[in-house]
Amino acid sequence: MNVLNSPDPDFMREEEITLFSDSVGKWIDEHAPLDKVQKWIADSSVPRRLWNDAGDAGLLGLSLPEEDGGFGGDYRHEVVLMRQLGWKGADHFGISLHNAIVMPYIWHYGTEEQKQRWLPRLQSGELVGAIAMTEPGAGSDLQGVKTTAIKSGNGYVVNGSKTFITNGQLANLIIVVAKTDPSQGSKGTSLIVVETDGAEGFERGRNLHKIGMEANDTSELFFNDVKVPADNIIGGVEGQGFVQLMQQLPQERLNIAVQGVAAAERGLEATIAYVKERKAFGKSIIDFQNTQFKLAEVKTKLTVAKVFVDHCIGLHLKGQLDAATASMAKYWVTDIQGETIDEMLQLFGGYGYMNEYPIAQLYKDARVQRIYGGTNEIMKLLIARTL
Repeated sequence: MNVLNSPDPDFMREEEITLFSDSVGKWIDEHAPLDKVQKWIADSSVPRRLWNDAGDAGLLGLSLPEEDGGFGGDYRHEVVLMRQLGWKGADHFGISLHNAIVMPYIWHYGTEEQKQRWLPRLQSGELVGAIAMTEPGAGSDLQGVKTTAIKSGNGYVVNGSKTFITNGQLANLIIVVAKTDPSQGSKGTSLIVVETDGAEGFERGRNLHKIGMEANDTSELFFNDVKVPADNIIGGVEGQGFVQLMQQLPQERLNIAVQGVAAAERGLEATIAYVKERKAFGKSIIDFQNTQFKLAEVKTKLTVAKVFVDHCIGLHLKGQLDAATASMAKYWVTDIQGETIDEMLQLFGGYGYMNEYPIAQLYKDARVQRIYGGTNEIMKLLIARTL
């Protein structure tokens, strides 16, 4: 999609990346066309089979080495997938959380045995991944989690509840943020994997009814004396969870920024097409100066956003993306996403409020971007600490 006429940086224009992008686009056209997406929205979930199809196509574990059960690519491949999903309106499929959030925790911090046990099954689609951070009383404040994983015999017993968990209805491998030593605060936090198939005491709550991203199943999860083997603590050592979270959250926040730009680009393409076709007072809406000025502002803001996100991707590929810069990308891009999509919807008039127009879905989907991954207010707090 070249609606911004802003060239990608050199590292995104290598032939292998371009060919991969084309193949991903074709896969989405076949497996997630808009008519299917509309059905998924009505069903509030994607089909479980789609995960296996993605595994068969090599779209799971894109940035992990082949020897560890991955595709053998790097973060650019994750970017390609997120962009294509956004451009084609299939971004309700929670594959990027599985790929670029859940699997990296295991690859970066897991023991060799854990990598061999889980990564190939996540890569095939046998396992669908989720990460359970948020609780009813703890959102962006990860130090405030109440869920516990207490040592008992040769394992742990997990108790607590989580909410707003993406992939929550379908996931059967869940990384749970829990306190293994509640007396130690953040230093007593660990990441523990719960394989849910046959796990006694594990319950899924309702598939939460949201105002946007409806096809992305989001759930409450309950852990009632769930017994977990001792070797399910990621890395095999207690108390490392908070550090692991802090090290991986910059990538999660960059993911959100990448997705925000792609969705807004789709909105701009749809809006330009609409205002060229729609007539009012005897001429096309694009011929009105107000329309031209509004779209000029939108295109400028989105071009600036894309250039900054591309810069952050380049830093991340070099291992140089720090938490503050990732926070800037997350908060600023998602603010711009909401602002520009709102402006674009206005150009549709009453039709923009109708669900059959893509701009309406984009408007609804954009709102959560400023909330998850750490609210934008928390992003500003993190940035302020560098002043």
